[in-house]
Amino acid sequence: MAAALVTLTGLSVVGLAAGFVLALTAQTSADISQHVLVAVFATTLNLFAHSLMMFYLLGKGGAVKEAIAEHGLQGDYMSRVTRLRGPVFSRATVAMVLTMAASIVGASVDVQVMPPWPHGVAAAAAVVLNVYALWTEVVALLGTSRIVDEVNRRLIAVPVSTGD
Repeated sequence: MAAALVTLTGLSVVGLAAGFVLALTAQTSADISQHVLVAVFATTLNLFAHSLMMFYLLGKGGAVKEAIAEHGLQGDYMSRVTRLRGPVFSRATVAMVLTMAASIVGASVDVQVMPPWPHGVAAAAAVVLNVYALWTEVVALLGTSRIVDEVNRRLIAVPVSTGD
């Protein structure tokens, strides 16, 4: 699941970057239409991917918390999970907000209510911040996976109580 989420998020960031490049190289209205098509699809995919990533990390944290509670494990597992996923929530949220803002401003450019430069600045910032958020998500996924492995190893070592 983690690999699929990284792939999905990575593809969305590549799509955002491709939309940005298409806008910079556009010379005809057909080129602009292609830019809009790619950017709208990439934006939708991006919002979906970051949201799924955050829910996945919440679920992993919940599973660790449940295992700790059920088996009385001692350790700083939950604080480590929280430290890993905290930056994901803030950075991915800001990346999503900036991506949405770039799209909304882009629509204003399309109907000639705004000049193109604010859209370009927001789009460039969104691409950069999405790369940073993706890196943060990969770090969190790898760290959380290590914690889950530690908990699983501890669970194997703990004798199972049958309640008799």
